[in-house]
Amino acid sequence: MSDLPSPDLRFIGEPIEVEQGGRPLLEKVPRCPARFRWQGQDFEVVETLAEWQDFRRRGRMARNMTPPHQSRAERVGSWGVGRFYFRVRVAGGRVFEIYYDRAPVDADDRKGRWVLYAERLGGNPAD
Repeated sequence: MSDLPSPDLRFIGEPIEVEQGGRPLLEKVPRCPARFRWQGQDFEVVETLAEWQDFRRRGRMARNMTPPHQSRAERVGSWGVGRFYFRVRVAGGRVFEIYYDRAPVDADDRKGRWVLYAERLGGNPAD
């Protein structure tokens, strides 16, 4: 996945609430949600178009590992680092990209959070 924004993406970057179809096998390795709520509106996921992970460390976290350890962590992940992305089509045909960020919010909330990253304009699911 490229770090450059696509011209057919409308960046949103807002937190969402999700409902899973069941519990994930591992708490910080989620499955694609069955539905999500954004700005008071519910969206039912009817199709998962793509999914991928990004375990790169960002900011000061990127500087706290030796290169060999960082290389391995980028392939398999490490605690509290990484995002799980899903490109989904919702009922009505809109296409969104959402992700689960494994980073803990603070010491009292170590679960991570879901974010609505962007909407694909025109419903185009292409990369």
